Amino acid sequence: MYSGTTFHTKSGNLMGVHQKIDRVARRHIVQLLPSWCNFPSSKEILHFEGNNGPDGIKRKSPAVDEPWHFIDPHDPNDVALLEMIDQHITNLAAALSANNCERAAFEAAWMAHAITDGLTPPHHFPLEEKLAQLRGEGMETRNSLIKKSLIPGETVLKTLRNNWEFWGAKGVMTMHLAFEAGVASVVAYQRFAAGLPQQHDIEEVRRAGFRAFYLGCVNQVADMAMYEKFAKTGWTTELARQTNRQLMPLIIRAVVLGWLSAVWLVEEQRAR
Repeated sequence: MYSGTTFHTKSGNLMGVHQKIDRVARRHIVQLLPSWCNFPSSKEILHFEGNNGPDGIKRKSPAVDEPWHFIDPHDPNDVALLEMIDQHITNLAAALSANNCERAAFEAAWMAHAITDGLTPPHHFPLEEKLAQLRGEGMETRNSLIKKSLIPGETVLKTLRNNWEFWGAKGVMTMHLAFEAGVASVVAYQRFAAGLPQQHDIEEVRRAGFRAFYLGCVNQVADMAMYEKFAKTGWTTELARQTNRQLMPLIIRAVVLGWLSAVWLVEEQRAR
């Protein structure tokens, strides 16, 4: 999802979808937090979005510790994102237990970013494989903004073809960015009350764990086939409605429950 230009920390305050999700999720979690929990404020969490968030790393140090928030819903062995989220839950629990608010804000923000990206339809596209096919080399070679933006080729003609397939009309990255820009435009002024987790959501996560719940969410998004519809028709009223009524509430619930999983982990550790 879009999080601003990443040139400064407040670039996504108005249109940043990640920031929007964080603010709504923070508002919802208040109703569910135990009295002991000093959970970071929206302002503290948003400090670690935009330029200070995962998207900022892509500009500051391409291919170096750059989070890769893609997941294949149809590949049970694709667990890198799931493991990343698990680690954020563990780290957030440790920060909350130590009352380390700055670290807790960082973990909450980066966890929310990972959760959101994994539930964003374009992030189910096998981008890594496509880039390897176009570039003929691994992701580690994309270590500068120029190398991230331009696709090499064996000849001038091949270079032009590769970059058209990446940046041209219906290109891989053009489609990705256009979808996320469309989401940013349709969600800006919504409040998303439906993003508050219901009791059955809470019971499911406490019983089966967040990873199982999250995988269910990933599959729900895949079943919506929103990116496939977008590829055929572009943005439509139907897609905008589906974004506001289904996709965004689902993502916000997942973020709230991811954060709560860390809170519950602290309580479990203290009860031992």
